Amino acid sequence: MWCYAFLVLLPTCLAFQLPFHLPFFTRNESLTKPTEHVVINDVPRVAVIGAGAGGSSAAFWISKAKERFNVSIEVDVFEKASYIGGRSITVYPYDNSSLPPLELGASIFVAANKNLWRASDEFNLTRQAFSAGGRTGIWDGEDLVFTFGDSWWDTIKAIVRYGVLAPKRTQQIVKSAVERYLTIYSLESPKWDSIADVSAALGYSNMTKDTAASFFAEAGVARRFAFELIEGATRVNYGQNLDDIHGLGGVLSLATDDARGIKGGNFQIFEQFLKRSGAHVHLNTEVKEISVSASPSAQWTLKSSLGAKDYNAVILAAPFHSTGITIPSSLADLIPEQPYVHLHVTLLTTTSPKPNPAYFKRSSASVLSEMTLTTYEGVRNNKTEPEFNSLSYHGLVREGEWAVKIFSKDRMSDEFLNHVFLGQIGWVYRKENTQWDAYPQLTPTTTFPPIKVDRGLYYVNAFEP
Repeated sequence: MWCYAFLVLLPTCLAFQLPFHLPFFTRNESLTKPTEHVVINDVPRVAVIGAGAGGSSAAFWISKAKERFNVSIEVDVFEKASYIGGRSITVYPYDNSSLPPLELGASIFVAANKNLWRASDEFNLTRQAFSAGGRTGIWDGEDLVFTFGDSWWDTIKAIVRYGVLAPKRTQQIVKSAVERYLTIYSLESPKWDSIADVSAALGYSNMTKDTAASFFAEAGVARRFAFELIEGATRVNYGQNLDDIHGLGGVLSLATDDARGIKGGNFQIFEQFLKRSGAHVHLNTEVKEISVSASPSAQWTLKSSLGAKDYNAVILAAPFHSTGITIPSSLADLIPEQPYVHLHVTLLTTTSPKPNPAYFKRSSASVLSEMTLTTYEGVRNNKTEPEFNSLSYHGLVREGEWAVKIFSKDRMSDEFLNHVFLGQIGWVYRKENTQWDAYPQLTPTTTFPPIKVDRGLYYVNAFEP
């Protein structure tokens, strides 16, 4: 979630400097170079490609700048899908809109995400607490290695298994990372022109250069705690193991205090961003090419299924290598290909109030957790790999019928589902992993794609690594 909504989190004025005079976007004058062409259009035009979190928020903040400085800018938003929201999608059980919708993609945001928090207030949207239930289990593919809740007995069990220092040190690391991030919203906000700049300014560079396994080990966090509880968080939130994901990804997978979602679906924030931006939104419209404009009054020519049109600036708010968009080769070479986690999401409803205890090698009388996370530690010790990343109950959809969400690398077969839920399944919805680039692979790195690819051409997804 952190990566997908990073543009929403960061004040846009620090990232974009459009090639025409707009104080809101050019307050850091040291980053602005003299213009080579005089823009003679009466009304500058900006194209935004992508109507997810990044694209919709870009259009919204441009509209705020227009209001503040009383300037005119035309904004066109192009989205090849039929909906607004990108990875934020909801589906209705049984396709019945009288039942509560279920989030398929980006399910939560946190209080530290001040722009989304404020937007939900401004748009009169109802935030609701996210909860998958009272108890959590850690499954390694063959054994439930630990289960816990919020009772005093669970606290004692956690201390016995993990000690006191590991949880305390981890909590301090997460708190410090969030506090540094919050300076973005203050008068002390760092000035930056690249992801490397802002990463260094926030003290995150040491987190991104190593794996989370190495980072937490060097911080003195006990291995068992890291490879069970922290890895459970990285696998459910990013679909990645602790020795694959970088340290910042590991830290942020734990930064879930005050997690909330919007009643009816988080996509409503992004719909409101675009509705209130005044932008022209073109759904079901694929952009095919961005080329240098031959006009002295424009920077770029954008070709889409609607035809060709000139723009003073283009904001690409979609994974470049997944879009199929052609740009000048010298610029394409500046954007390294970003690999993604291909996740399979299974939503279902069941009349079974808990999973089958036999699957987890427990007696029929056992009280199982509402959320089961997984660790890869069993595989490291020559055990069977877990068949899923996470399995969680998400409340009732109607009397006596619960919603369940499963994240996994591979398709959950009907046989598996019937076994785990005792044959008591009412409805199933599958999002195939070949269709769902759920998360960027957050491998250790110290280099990032450019935000400003060229004059008037900006790449929002530079934030993803």
